[in-house]
Amino acid sequence: MGEYGTPNIDIEEGYITITHNGRTDTLPYPKQASSFYHLSKVHDSNNIAFTCKAWGIRATDLNQGVVYGMRTDETEMHEELYNRFDYDGIFGTALNRFCVQAAVGHPLTVYGKGGQTRGYLDIRDTVQCVELAIANPAQRGEFRVFNQFTEQFSVNELAKLVTKAGEKLGLDVQTISVPNPRVEAEEHYYNAKHTKLVELGLKPHLLSDSLLDSLLNVAIEFKDRVDTKQIMPNVSWRKIGVKPKTVAA
Repeated sequence: MGEYGTPNIDIEEGYITITHNGRTDTLPYPKQASSFYHLSKVHDSNNIAFTCKAWGIRATDLNQGVVYGMRTDETEMHEELYNRFDYDGIFGTALNRFCVQAAVGHPLTVYGKGGQTRGYLDIRDTVQCVELAIANPAQRGEFRVFNQFTEQFSVNELAKLVTKAGEKLGLDVQTISVPNPRVEAEEHYYNAKHTKLVELGLKPHLLSDSLLDSLLNVAIEFKDRVDTKQIMPNVSWRKIGVKPKTVAA
């Protein structure tokens, strides 16, 4: 989903129909990636779309939101099958980070104003979405796009949910605002469509109190493995303390 950025209009699933100077066409939805990571995905999407048109292959582009959780039915069969659970300032995602921070007694780190809103989904739904896309392939020569998420949350909303869930478990959860190490809008409009996978049969695991309890309990169970030095962000997208140099023509 990061390919789209945070436009001030609704985010469609891959394509948008526009009318300009009296003519109408359906075009790829404009991509405004907010990082080199997501920009690389835009390149991938464009390359795949071209090969569908040029070579007649079929492809489904799953524009995935932020994933949370660690366990699926399969990984529950044995502890050694558990998925990775990133919580650091580079690979850690917001909800996973907040659960780990609450478990070890570290204040929840809200970047900037905390209004950054994104689409989120349970890791079990990630597996479901891939299965549905494979079982229901695109037509030959078709490049289709599915927005793969189930709910939208802002960073502030997630912090409040984790605080409430943590207090139920007897944790003293505090929240702090830290300077945003990223270059992004901290307050913005965000409304993304996500109907195509539901139409194929997706049965989402929505973020409930019981699921949050489960996430926190996982973080508490393994909190002795947490390296607290990795919690605060230590990489900035801005050059700190560097004055721009001018070059003579």
